[in-house]
Amino acid sequence: MEEIYTHIANLGFPIVISVYLLVRIEGKLTQLTESINELSKTIASMK
Repeated sequence: MEEIYTHIANLGFPIVISVYLLVRIEGKLTQLTESINELSKTIASMK
């Protein structure tokens, strides 16, 4: 049983960090997509 807790402790931390980073990156990707779409519209209106 103690061995299982050790594995959870060792694997749990990297999983939590990975999820946290993925959530943060998702927000930044959304902002980047919106900026690119806005830039595309601005460039299209200049033509």
